[in-house]
Amino acid sequence: MSRLRTRPTRDDTCEKLFEAAATVFEEQGIGGASIEAIAAAAGFSRGAFYSNFKSKDELIIAMLEDHVDQSIRRNLDLLAKHSSLDDFLEALRTMDRGRQDPLGRSPLLHMEMILFVARAEQRRPELAKRLRARRRLIAEIVETTLKNTGKTPRNAEWTAAIVLALEDGFRLHRLIDPETTPPDSFFRAISDLRRVIVVSSA
Repeated sequence: MSRLRTRPTRDDTCEKLFEAAATVFEEQGIGGASIEAIAAAAGFSRGAFYSNFKSKDELIIAMLEDHVDQSIRRNLDLLAKHSSLDDFLEALRTMDRGRQDPLGRSPLLHMEMILFVARAEQRRPELAKRLRARRRLIAEIVETTLKNTGKTPRNAEWTAAIVLALEDGFRLHRLIDPETTPPDSFFRAISDLRRVIVVSSA
């Protein structure tokens, strides 16, 4: 009779640490949160934390990397199922956000973590890698969905940079002033941008 696995895998441990860190960061602030508090919230010892991450900074970068990786997988899955831009955007708009990682569920924490990492110049290259990955994803979505309509964008990479700036900008505006920034602001902006892209690529 085989023994059941009782020790968590590294992926299990990391996922629990990510969830715990998100909770502690929201309660205590990123700067004030200790490794001990994060480990305790996850139900682990301090040693279990250090067996996975060397520092709090490394944990934060890993959380951002995981967030981008999950976002890329979700979007590529949607792209495989929805070849037209309209269908893709509608699927993206109605996607269940509750099933996302902690940073996907909490835009404010996501922004705070980005700023925390960006404050140290030596950590910025890690952010740049994630930014480029997000741009490549959007460029692929633009190219694929427009080609399926018989059109080719002039500069998918630049379009991706614009789309990403719109997404981040509206996310921030929504946090600051939700009263005048509707939840669908980003998607409305994309619809307007799409008309410009299609005309320009004709």
